[in-house]
Amino acid sequence: MTTLDLTGLTARPSQVWGAVRLVPLVRDEPIVDLRLRPQLYGGATGLVEVGPRAVYTSYIPHGFVATWTDDGTPAAAYGTQLSTDGKAAPAATMGLRIHRRMARRQARDRLRFLPMHLAMEGYLALHFGGPSIAWEEWSRRAISRGLSPRVEEAYVGAEVSGLADALRIFEIHPGQCGVMVYVADALASAFVVPHPDDYRALHATLLQDMYGDLIYTYAMLMPPVQDFRARISDSQIRSLAHLRTAVAEQEHAWTDFHDTTMAAGLLERAYTWQTVYRMQGFTLSRFLPQFRPQQENHIGEAITDHRGRIAYLKTFRLSETQVRRGHLLSRLAANDWHLENTAHELGIEGYQLGIRLASVGFDFLLRQDIMDGYRKQARTRTG
Repeated sequence: MTTLDLTGLTARPSQVWGAVRLVPLVRDEPIVDLRLRPQLYGGATGLVEVGPRAVYTSYIPHGFVATWTDDGTPAAAYGTQLSTDGKAAPAATMGLRIHRRMARRQARDRLRFLPMHLAMEGYLALHFGGPSIAWEEWSRRAISRGLSPRVEEAYVGAEVSGLADALRIFEIHPGQCGVMVYVADALASAFVVPHPDDYRALHATLLQDMYGDLIYTYAMLMPPVQDFRARISDSQIRSLAHLRTAVAEQEHAWTDFHDTTMAAGLLERAYTWQTVYRMQGFTLSRFLPQFRPQQENHIGEAITDHRGRIAYLKTFRLSETQVRRGHLLSRLAANDWHLENTAHELGIEGYQLGIRLASVGFDFLLRQDIMDGYRKQARTRTG
């Protein structure tokens, strides 16, 4: 369990459009031996083969291609590429594109991976196999099929009110290699790339990313957020040197406030990491939170160099329902899927745990007669 370390990235003053706040992230030194470029797939539904008997299906508008060098020399970005098979599909249907694995090597120095879907598939695969011990409460389906199919919903960025205008209007800072996206000052996503040129090429792909229902709702219902403006008292300014010092102090204060307060829910949490692919000097990983209910929880993916420095990062904020699903599955797995032991650990009755499983959509895991008994106990206790 380790935290996210954004050493080398500095938060610059935010820009506000309605309920959307973008906080630019600027690198002290760009990473030149790893580059990212987009690879567009058009309006096709993607089907990814993630195992011998498991597939991941989603709307996948684009992928990222990472190019690296063995000797640390600068790597050239290839630029956006459009691809088509030349077969026009009827307008009323959506195409299907089959991908082999979430991350696949395309050449000696090039890796194609599906941004954000890599992290989401890791969340969907959480205890996907179902009960490890066939306790009598579990249904035959739970024992034979586990959690298959496992389904989660998200909104594409273009549906988040105000985000498209914010990305179009806001300035890209010199040296900007990332951005923190806030909606109603709730952190929606963090996005980091190795080089400023990569960010300029990938800036618009934020509209093709996934965002949770909490972020979509906040964008629709919340009023405009306050713009934090620097205020310098002129009583202490006697020269340009004094003014430069005061400006630097204000910038440092904003950066410290952002990192320790606004982004604390992302940066001060510990995560479980899983290595997906090792490149020359770089590691592609995905991470999961500890699933603490009623707290901020993010999943994500990252590329780190040999020193652990973040070269690429993309995160997704889970909704409270998604957090509860992950929490319940984690506690069940920790107790060998024994319902009574898990309920005792959570400080509740066994029937209450059954009701909680049903409330997050996992009632199919329990035998029907067991579930009916739990509901009867709940009604009796309530009465």
